[in-house]
Amino acid sequence: MSLTNLVNHAVNKERFQTLQDYIDFCRNYLQFMKTGLQARIVSQNENHYQFYQYQSEGYYNITRPINSLLMYEQETFEVASVQFIQVLEQLRDKQLPDDELRQVLICTIYTIQQSIGAALDALPSGKSNQARKVNGDLFERLIRLIISSLNIGCVAGIVKVPIKGENNEILFHTSYQHDLLISEDDELKIIGSVKTSSKDRIDKIFVDKFLYNKLTNTSLPHIAIFLNDVQRKKAQAENSYGISATFLPGHFKAYTIKLNPLDGVYYCDIRPNMTIDPLLSKHIQTIDHFFYNDLWQLLREHGQSLESVEIKEGRNEKCRP
Repeated sequence: MSLTNLVNHAVNKERFQTLQDYIDFCRNYLQFMKTGLQARIVSQNENHYQFYQYQSEGYYNITRPINSLLMYEQETFEVASVQFIQVLEQLRDKQLPDDELRQVLICTIYTIQQSIGAALDALPSGKSNQARKVNGDLFERLIRLIISSLNIGCVAGIVKVPIKGENNEILFHTSYQHDLLISEDDELKIIGSVKTSSKDRIDKIFVDKFLYNKLTNTSLPHIAIFLNDVQRKKAQAENSYGISATFLPGHFKAYTIKLNPLDGVYYCDIRPNMTIDPLLSKHIQTIDHFFYNDLWQLLREHGQSLESVEIKEGRNEKCRP
């Protein structure tokens, strides 16, 4: 498949309705990469990151940074994508997959999503905002599809929360839009945010938890799932590039200590300081921890009755496996 066809496919979100749709697109992109790139540019400051440069049909654009330790090549992806589906089937059947498959889960999600993001980077510069929006929406949908494949209720939508007075009478409703509304046994169990990076978004996620639980008198778990937190930066040497981090550790620590901690923060491409810093490593983990452990633990906790809130699915995002 040509780069033009890949880009036209990626911008049409209606083409991504099932996990197999995502896998098929990724397979086609990885096939294109074998011969279709102008160059692979190695990051000057963290050498395991690469940037793909396209030829003329991609306007010689340079992509987002790609972590070569997580991004599969085509041959490896062919095997890993099968293992990925097997992992999900085991989790759906309440079986714990082998620990050695944790990395398959991380790398497959990363490779699938970065194939979409990198393809969208071939759009002309005037359409960069469109590329970011489509890429973010498709990552949200990918995570919902994975959760839904486990036979767990998961939609994007608006929660209408009743605000009650002193005598428990309903005064009015207030609405919140969320990327993940995870429910089971007629209870809303988990509220989640799914973003490709935490840049310019981390503050809102903490505040959303604080306001929601304050207004509803609940302690409903709130989680956040991010793809990565790196971006391209121009290095001093001509035609050379490096990466810079977009994560704000000071903000994260301040909100965790002074406002409220989130009930889980997960990355595909986790930054070194998130694994070394004592406070960050306590609250941030790789995405396999969510699917192997934390999701199931949170589902066992008492949730909020669906009768007490009104959920309106948004963006036609009801998912099917």
